[in-house]
Amino acid sequence: MRIINWIKALPILISVLICNNTINSQVLIERSKDKVIISGTAYFIHQVKKGETAYSISKAYGISVEDLTRENPPAVYGIKEGQALRIPVTLVNEAKPTESVTVKREHDESKFIYHSLKPGETVYSLSKAYGVSENEIIQSNPGIDINKLSVGAEIAVPKREFMSNQQKFDDQENKYVYHKVLMGETLSSIAKQYGLTVRRLRRENRDIRFPQVGDFVRIPGAKKAEIQEIEQVKTDSVPSIVEEVPVNIDRSAGFTPVKDLKGSLDVAVLLPFYLSENVRRTEIDSSKVVKGRKSYKVNKVSEDWIYPGSFDFLEMYQGILLAADTLRTLGLNININTYDIQSDTIEITRLIKSGKLADMDLIIGPVYSHNLSIVSEYARTLDIPVVSPVPLMNNSALIKNPTLFMAGSSLEIAQKALAKKISEYYDNNIVFIHTDTIGIDEDVKRFKNLIFTELSYKLPYEEIKFKEFRFYSRSMFNNDSINRLSNALSEQSKNIVIIASEEASVISEAIDNVSGLSRRFNVKLFGYPVIRDLDRLDQKELFDMDIMVYSPYWIDYSKKNVKQFNSIFRQKFHTQPLEKSYAWQGYDIAFYFLSGLAMHGKSFIRNPEIHYPDLLQCEYEFKRKAAGDGFENQKLFMVRYTKDYQVLLEEEYNPPQ
Repeated sequence: MRIINWIKALPILISVLICNNTINSQVLIERSKDKVIISGTAYFIHQVKKGETAYSISKAYGISVEDLTRENPPAVYGIKEGQALRIPVTLVNEAKPTESVTVKREHDESKFIYHSLKPGETVYSLSKAYGVSENEIIQSNPGIDINKLSVGAEIAVPKREFMSNQQKFDDQENKYVYHKVLMGETLSSIAKQYGLTVRRLRRENRDIRFPQVGDFVRIPGAKKAEIQEIEQVKTDSVPSIVEEVPVNIDRSAGFTPVKDLKGSLDVAVLLPFYLSENVRRTEIDSSKVVKGRKSYKVNKVSEDWIYPGSFDFLEMYQGILLAADTLRTLGLNININTYDIQSDTIEITRLIKSGKLADMDLIIGPVYSHNLSIVSEYARTLDIPVVSPVPLMNNSALIKNPTLFMAGSSLEIAQKALAKKISEYYDNNIVFIHTDTIGIDEDVKRFKNLIFTELSYKLPYEEIKFKEFRFYSRSMFNNDSINRLSNALSEQSKNIVIIASEEASVISEAIDNVSGLSRRFNVKLFGYPVIRDLDRLDQKELFDMDIMVYSPYWIDYSKKNVKQFNSIFRQKFHTQPLEKSYAWQGYDIAFYFLSGLAMHGKSFIRNPEIHYPDLLQCEYEFKRKAAGDGFENQKLFMVRYTKDYQVLLEEEYNPPQ
């Protein structure tokens, strides 16, 4: 599938490869006579010489650039002297090539600034003057030796590009301009110039309290025609997203004390325990071969064997049981009704029809989206709160489902938190790694939108240094991915690298590449929450890279309630839960919702902000996008892997009110 996507993306990539400029260069291309057979196909092997380009080589062999790059994927990102290219013999035009190939290109003012060389100017001085890397200038002028050009020669200097050609953003209805702060100006004086209140100006510039000379202040709702004699920056192409307006929620300071509870509550726990798989206490051993045939032997499994698919949810159930025990000691009577609900819909449909869920005060689960949809729709008619205990792919299930709660944050919440954090490094070179090769991944597009929106509060868009890096595996580019990445990094400034992927293989290889370049470049690395839970990652590289990740959980093992939980867990179950065990989450969910219902009744379901108990692993801040929707937990913790091999809580992310 990735190869298919790559082929579809060729026209866009090739447009980047064949840079437009006005320099005519005469390059003599000699066809190779060396032939090899690879997987039954005959190829010419062409050794790239100095000054040769993919375009000139393809013309010399009578093939298209598309054919050349299809057979040699790394050529999409440029070719290098000494590189060996495979050219299929069957595609080569038999006509004798001309002695030289003339490469004629035209201006492309949208991508390049055309600079006329002056005495003493070098590639290095141009890179400093225009704020781009030397390598970017060299790649923008293929087929020539820039260092040997005479005074007056024209050089194509790439404009700062911070988004891909295929990425489009909606124009804002209310245009913004940027005011550059002059000596003696304050937010009050600037607001007065534009007829704004200081309060509104502060809201549009959340991170500027005392503007310094040279800072850019964002002016909302201003039209260029109306503003005279005020220094401003053009923002005609400002990308933006329409932000959802959340319901504002105020929360009391401090934790809610939970004590002296009364009453009785019925809770249904719908989790995939896979009881039928655990009932089987034998297994077939076919590992031995006797006289050339496999030997099938029936063995009894050990008494403590548990079906692997059950383990996480058994631990979650253990946490739920301990929370119920704790609440019982505080006076609350709790009846737990447990059901084994797996991925099929037969059992959940049968359970609903039986009427056993109709009298529940709370439903925890199920974990599969299609079953969750059935249960939450049924529970909504009875005004029963339903808690989704594990993260879902997205938060679409919450729409028009006011009694549904997502205890685990969706990717969108993490993206909002990351975008806000990344905006603190607005003057860095930002490299955005993703796998969306053909521009159809909504998660990637949303994340880019969020990043640009946050950066827009700090500086004009033309000042943003943003580079997209489309990820391809090492196997596709012959282990050259680290060199491709190095071209996106800057040696002149600090770099922020964002891994916008949840795929283990992508994360692992990206971290490996960034780690390999960290001695040469100043790099800070950010990633999605899933990084904390991937076992296959090289943990040493996480610490060496000083990586920062927003995570939905954080455990302070010095807290009294955490110590008590661990002690009771060991006594009852003769083991201790790992940091990422579902036991912690099971406890927090049950304790939070059952104590909230006991203390506040149904009003807690309408306004969960009134309840904020001290939990073990999570802190719940439930918000909904619109009236009538369900609630999603938006509380995240910034976790940092330090170079001295510690995992520390860097900060907490509190969603905007």
